[in-house]
Amino acid sequence: MTEQLSKDRKKEIMKDIIIKLHGGLHVEAAKDRFEKEVGTITSTEIAEIEQSLIDDGLKPEEIKKFCNVHALLFQAALENAPQQETSPSHPIFLFKLENREVENLAESIRQAAKNVDGENTPEMRKKLEESILTLKEVETHYERKEQLLFPFLEKRGFMGPSKVMWGKDNEIRDLFKKALSGIEGITDADSLATYLKEALDPMLEEVTGMIFKEESILFPTALEKLESGDWVKILEESNDIGYVFIQKPEETAVLEKHLKDSLVEETLFQDDLITLPTGSLNLTELMKLFNTLPMDITFVDKDDTVKYFSDSQDRFFSRTKAIIGRQVQNCHPPQSVDVVEKILASFKDGSKDSYDFWLTLKGRFVYIRYFALRDSAGQYLGTIEVTQDVTAIRALEGEKRLVDERD
Repeated sequence: MTEQLSKDRKKEIMKDIIIKLHGGLHVEAAKDRFEKEVGTITSTEIAEIEQSLIDDGLKPEEIKKFCNVHALLFQAALENAPQQETSPSHPIFLFKLENREVENLAESIRQAAKNVDGENTPEMRKKLEESILTLKEVETHYERKEQLLFPFLEKRGFMGPSKVMWGKDNEIRDLFKKALSGIEGITDADSLATYLKEALDPMLEEVTGMIFKEESILFPTALEKLESGDWVKILEESNDIGYVFIQKPEETAVLEKHLKDSLVEETLFQDDLITLPTGSLNLTELMKLFNTLPMDITFVDKDDTVKYFSDSQDRFFSRTKAIIGRQVQNCHPPQSVDVVEKILASFKDGSKDSYDFWLTLKGRFVYIRYFALRDSAGQYLGTIEVTQDVTAIRALEGEKRLVDERD
């Protein structure tokens, strides 16, 4: 019980230090108190403290603003902490491999910037842009972290990373944009010096700083909180997002194959709930989902029988329930049957997987697509027809990132 009380007391002191830090306490004073009253702390305890602050009402934006200061405060304690070993096929090991490449790329950009020939501005700008664009590919690393690691931590009650670190990732993305857009403004030695100070150096500092935050706080916490099954799922789904700067180790591919051979994802229906490999829906939610999609969907099974159509309010082509159970060939005028047969035949023999058509009807631009539906073994299950009025989509210009008063 004494050990638990000591741990709780340590968290209370750290929480108080952070609150006072946010209230204006100088970082050196905070570090001095930390060293005297706490001394050591684990990455998990840091994550738990920040999570507790969020639970107590401290806005994630406020924590994000002080995220770099927190890392500086804990740096000495974390650097002396033992690092947990991981196998070469573990997602954390792969994240770290990418980080080593990020460090190398960032350092090469730093060294190149120190040795820039100011008289050779056009060539320098081109090389600088290429280097930054290469480093910018680290966003794949961030996306894999955000879309896979964060959701599993949230399931364990840790919302902090997705609320705080994701915001820091987005700040880095903005710094990349600033660094790239500022290159054209480099015309002489003075403008280069300004660019390095105001755009390039801050970007590189945040990129390398994120490595420390990941490896000292996020990754150790994830290793402690997540279960082996979580890591299996993260590994499986990492291919959907991809890796950057590294080749996926061969043993990872072998492990994935064994997993796919041994794991069978079944769809279950129980108590009005349909459990799918990627989530669960009840019947009402499923029906409303299909009917709310901004497109018309019709499904024809492998025997060419119409089995389903979505019932949205703004269907472009009318459908009646009388077509259910009807052969799809009989749902088209005679002059169109040859086209229908060609599409179905190519889907069945595997020579095609989709067809696209577009036309103007009633003053609207309509996009019609046909897709072959296949099972995991590639066997033909049927055909999906998707019809969408894309008139408004074709007219879009520029960007819209915020909700305005008209929405």
